Amino acid sequence: MDFSLEEEHEMIRDSAREYAERVLKPASTEWDRAEALSDEGLAAAAEAGFMGLTTPEENGGTGFGNLHSCLMLEEINRWDAGMGVTLSVHNSLVCSLVARHGSEDQKGRWLPRLACGELLGAYCLTEPQAGSDAASIRCRAEKSDGGWTLKGTKSWVTSGDRAGLYVVYAVTDPDAKPGYGIGAFLVPASAEGVRAGKKEEKLGIRSSTTTEVLLENVFVPETDVIGDPCEGFKIALDALDGGRLGIASQALGIHRACLEDSLSYAKEREQFGKPIAEFQAIAWKLADMATSLDASRLLVHRAAWLRDQGEICTKECSMAKLAASRACNEAAQDAVQIHGGAGYTTEFRVEKYFRDARITEIYEGATDIQRLVISRKLLR
Repeated sequence: MDFSLEEEHEMIRDSAREYAERVLKPASTEWDRAEALSDEGLAAAAEAGFMGLTTPEENGGTGFGNLHSCLMLEEINRWDAGMGVTLSVHNSLVCSLVARHGSEDQKGRWLPRLACGELLGAYCLTEPQAGSDAASIRCRAEKSDGGWTLKGTKSWVTSGDRAGLYVVYAVTDPDAKPGYGIGAFLVPASAEGVRAGKKEEKLGIRSSTTTEVLLENVFVPETDVIGDPCEGFKIALDALDGGRLGIASQALGIHRACLEDSLSYAKEREQFGKPIAEFQAIAWKLADMATSLDASRLLVHRAAWLRDQGEICTKECSMAKLAASRACNEAAQDAVQIHGGAGYTTEFRVEKYFRDARITEIYEGATDIQRLVISRKLLR
């Protein structure tokens, strides 16, 4: 059993680390306050190849796998979780979805533009009344001449106000049994009847914009229906496996930030005549943070490796997301505690990590949904 990374894995990790320290580290606090990423930051990510990382080479990408993506996302999220989720959604829920399930025509028309950063991808599944129960969406797709007409509202859409291409799920057969009668559609932001709605004001990942997307009689040609128009929910579930790896990797990055900043602070901060790192209460917190980080990373890398082998790994992806997000939140809480009163101010970054960490247990399937997925696989 070999736990070492291959040379190209290390290359992606190092490239992402250089980008993160050069572009994200000096800008992340400003972006958090402005509640927006800069165009220059996204352009730099595209130039580095991060927007087409898992897109096949024949479609304009670099053709790397899920493990490469996880390594990249850990480094990005070490400094800015808003950029992290933006790239995660773009790659795992849009680019990889089209690459895995799209027609050759769809791949040829959309992937090169997504991979080079000309278009940013967004994923439209959740609705106001359909969160964890994603199969209960109400957005309708009615058959029309040469395609389908979409009507409805999508909520909690990452990059909803700046995306160039949406993956939209809508009901195509309201009489079908649960989980069927749902289609997946590619909808350009330029299509008539599409517009971004309310922008959410969030606790964390504030540099990533989250909005409603409103669909008012939007025509989608048959050429932009992904797969069978009644079996889109299967595509959604497969995409979410990859999405959960992305958020698990986000949790790794935030967790690592908590550990590294806490180590540095604990070595410098003195009380009772010595650094607080020498007190057992602090040292044990650091030990637990480091141990849970390594354990989470092993689960994430295992799931990514399995997905790269073409294996069905829904349970492993959920395990990785469950473990990494819970450990991340515990690390964020300990990081603030280690920093004491200073950790409750904006002078130190740990207050941002604390805010950013919380979402990792909520989106791409809340913690209890991951437990449900895992237990069902165990009991089947």
